[in-house]
Amino acid sequence: MRKKMRELFLVLLFLVCLLNGVGAKRVVSTLRLARIQKHLDRINKPAVRSIQSPDGDIIDCVHSHKQLALDHPLLKNHMIQRLPSKRPRFYGERLISNSTITKQAWQNWHHVGHCPKGTIPIRRSSINDVLRAKSLYHYGKKRRRQWPPTTTSTTTRSPNAPDVVSGNGHEHAIAYTGTDQELYGAKATINVWEPSIQVGNEFSLSQIWVLSGSFDGSDLNSIEAGWQVSPELYGDSRPRFFTYWTSDAYQVTGCYNLLCSGFIQTNNKIAIGASISPISSFDGNQFEISILIWKDPKLGNWWMSFGDDLLVGYWPAELFTHLTDRATMVEWGGEVVNTRSDGKHTSTQMGSGRFAEEGFTRSSYFRNLEIVDADNSLSPVQSITTLAENPNCYDIKSSSSSEWGTYFYYGGPGSNPKCL
Repeated sequence: MRKKMRELFLVLLFLVCLLNGVGAKRVVSTLRLARIQKHLDRINKPAVRSIQSPDGDIIDCVHSHKQLALDHPLLKNHMIQRLPSKRPRFYGERLISNSTITKQAWQNWHHVGHCPKGTIPIRRSSINDVLRAKSLYHYGKKRRRQWPPTTTSTTTRSPNAPDVVSGNGHEHAIAYTGTDQELYGAKATINVWEPSIQVGNEFSLSQIWVLSGSFDGSDLNSIEAGWQVSPELYGDSRPRFFTYWTSDAYQVTGCYNLLCSGFIQTNNKIAIGASISPISSFDGNQFEISILIWKDPKLGNWWMSFGDDLLVGYWPAELFTHLTDRATMVEWGGEVVNTRSDGKHTSTQMGSGRFAEEGFTRSSYFRNLEIVDADNSLSPVQSITTLAENPNCYDIKSSSSSEWGTYFYYGGPGSNPKCL
């Protein structure tokens, strides 16, 4: 009886895929559907409450002790840390933006519901989400970068430039710290846009990287958070709050958001992977998110807060090798994937799709760059280096002010007469 029910279920799944246009492109075998469904059963934990978001997402409120993170073999005996032992103390005079057109962005699903205490909100994964990926194995993962990295840019690199940013079609406009510092976290405020994406397997993101390990090997540790537009991952072109982690240079470990075990969420208000709304407009209001990542000085877990110091959760120290000690580099900025699908440079936009020189209300920016030191003090960044592999496609310009501290504008349209 159970076997017949399972077969009937798979047939229904097959029909659903046909109705959603999947079968128009390729036939999906019932065996593959069964494997996908088994994976979804593992990552979509039972919900206390489910919320239908206006953007089409389903947000499941899952009991915090049932979250996928705790399935990780390294976290079998892990006790959830409810709060960090200490939050970073700001060193110096806190700068506050007085602009009336910068506002905090939030998330769409909050308009229709909330998750009760003791649960965490998780964006439900669907069969179509998995089918858009290259394979079930690749679902929720960044594609591995080439080693050694390559670049078509004529930009002269500093000896300490983070080579990890190049290769395999990934292009960047970033600011980064030197490798001579002891780093225990980073913060920034980022305005949010909706860049256009040329083809479905490309993406555009703006994020913070907290890094340690070798840039030319297979042991790089990276913690990442920001906003991204990725039609392949999410099925639409909305900007979404996201995270990522890896402890082996994107080879096997880690994933986006909560699509694999690892990141432990403690907050019932933020859904990682959910869309951000409202977003910035050209010559209009600028909507921002603030992200802080730092290492707990007592237990060594890497915590993340969103917005006005709203704790989201943490990456346990057990996940990492080099980051169990400290970070050796922090990067802030934008990244796109250029697949050259039509034989020339992609027209996928970075940030707002405008170059850095267009400035406030037109270009994307990171402002109030800050780092956390060994004393758990949060202080303004005094010195950064900037890098854009293809400045005719995407560029970056940094500066400082009494209101925004160290900041930079970045981005670009991709393909244009000078970017081929």
